[in-house]
Amino acid sequence: MIQGNDRGGYTVPTRRLYPYQWNWDSCFTALGLYHVDRDRAWLELTGLLDAQWDDGMVPHIVFRKNDPDYFPGPAMWQTGTKPPTSGHSQPPVLASVLRQLVEMGGADDLEKARSLFSKVLRYHRWFATARDPDAKGVIAIIHPWESGRDNCPDWDIGMNAISVPDNLERYARRDTAHVQSDQRPTHEQYDRYLTIVQFGREASWNHEMIYRNGPFLMADPGIQFIFLRANRDLLSLARQLDLEQHYSEIQDLIHRFSEGSAWLWNDAVGGYCARDIRTGEFSSAMTNASMLCFYGQVGTDEQNQSMTAHCRRILSLCKYGMPSWDPSHAAFESQRYWRGPVWVIMNHMIIKGLSDAGETDLAERLRADTKQLIEMHGMAEYFDPVDGTGLGGMDFSWTAAIYLHHLHAYELSVES
Repeated sequence: MIQGNDRGGYTVPTRRLYPYQWNWDSCFTALGLYHVDRDRAWLELTGLLDAQWDDGMVPHIVFRKNDPDYFPGPAMWQTGTKPPTSGHSQPPVLASVLRQLVEMGGADDLEKARSLFSKVLRYHRWFATARDPDAKGVIAIIHPWESGRDNCPDWDIGMNAISVPDNLERYARRDTAHVQSDQRPTHEQYDRYLTIVQFGREASWNHEMIYRNGPFLMADPGIQFIFLRANRDLLSLARQLDLEQHYSEIQDLIHRFSEGSAWLWNDAVGGYCARDIRTGEFSSAMTNASMLCFYGQVGTDEQNQSMTAHCRRILSLCKYGMPSWDPSHAAFESQRYWRGPVWVIMNHMIIKGLSDAGETDLAERLRADTKQLIEMHGMAEYFDPVDGTGLGGMDFSWTAAIYLHHLHAYELSVES
């Protein structure tokens, strides 16, 4: 299946719906590929880093060739890069995947990680400066797409504050030609997505200007905790590679963003929530991104107990975990993209975090759910947490990759 999405040096998430190279898709795809073709797995990551911007950013989409079947393509972004890319990033899972490849491999893999280390460190420096320019320890996203959780209700606060300009370019969506519209973001959300893109384009993708004046700026627990984990994993790689000159810098990032994570704690709900950086307004519900607090290794004992209780409560409300939005909340939609469905890449990180935190029974529940969803409903992009229906794009690369990885890492048996 992954082979069917291979385009020679990079893998598309699935044909037609997503015909380009996506940042965190490629990282997770490499994790699965490693078990069947190690060289191809490393090529996936080196190819992604070939598109790194001069300032260190690794973009969220790399447009290897123009495909009119996808919107918004390179003509909408107009970043002026070679190859053409989108204008912002995605969850920085790269360092964590590198560490996993090295831990599964040998000396050759360690040397391959060495060859990429400086680029990954530059990527982390970019996040720390472009998305936290005032060094408060809170990572911002300038577009819901940067979170990877495009239409999660977390972003409704910031999205509802966006005024769509009269001069917004007319456009025709392509995604709803491939997937039912009730599984995708709404047209009103797309207008606001493209308003943000238009602002970035008019700002010539000056990230300081976008941070200060752009139409959307929110803190995302997903990005925050993934970035924290990535820095912990980058420090581990630095130690394995004897790159002592970088220890202090990475340790400072870990300290800064560990301390800053407290700003995302919402006392009203007893958990970590997204928050509008300019107004301070909190989102009001637990998400699968909230559950990455264990992956990021943050919080007091009392906070961790509260998050564990939320995890148990949410899993008791659905047949399959972990839903992307709390099923008890009015905004929950079991089949609409990030407003309810289960995503196996999020499960993968949550499982790892829960295991590290000693919450073995919860980790095993999610492992079993992940296995059952895929074996019963195929390699779907995402799944209904109520009945398990496979949704979105099919023959999806990262779903197949996570399944492959879990077969090897957790010795899950393939059912005939």
